[in-house]
This record gives sequence, C-alpha cells and structure tokens, in this order.
Amino acid sequence: MRILLVCAGGMSTSMLMKKLQKYAADNGIALEEIIARGTGDYDEVYSRFDVILLGPQVSYQKDNIAKDTKKPIAVITPYDYAMGNAANIFKQVNSLTGR
Repeated sequence: MRILLVCAGGMSTSMLMKKLQKYAADNGIALEEIIARGTGDYDEVYSRFDVILLGPQVSYQKDNIAKDTKKPIAVITPYDYAMGNAANIFKQVNSLTGR
C-alpha cells in the first residue's frame, strides 16, 4: 500500500506520517510507501500512490485534487488528525481501497 498525505505545506502531515509508519510496522500492515506533501507539490508524485489522504485544513481542495488525480481520496477527520489516531486512519484507508 502506498499513501500520499497532503496538507497545506506538508509539515504537519510529516509528524502524522511517522505515527502511521510506526503503527503499520507494529501491526504487520504492508505499507510500501508513505510521504507528506503540500498542496503545491503533490501533483509531482501522486501517480505512484494508491490513496490520497488530506489534512482537515485543506479539505476544501478535495474535489479539485480528486478530479486532477482520479485516485481514491478522503479527508482525515480533525480529531484523528490532531491525535494521530493511526488505527482510525488506517480504517479510512481500508475503506478507500476495499481491504
């Protein structure tokens, strides 16, 4: 599984990315790649990812990013994003991928 995290600048999702990597490793989740990008440069890398997750602060961009990428996309709930709730975020990824 390959996950692209997108937020305003890529910084806040970088912290979340580390929590998701640890959770995947601790729970035997096959996470091939996960990176964090800002809304200004996701378009350079999105093609190699299975799903795109947006930080709540850029939820208004969801329709545009979905249209541009044609990838499964969701906005992480504000609570799960703020708390780094990796279990719930992986549930969201699974619902997008049908796993």
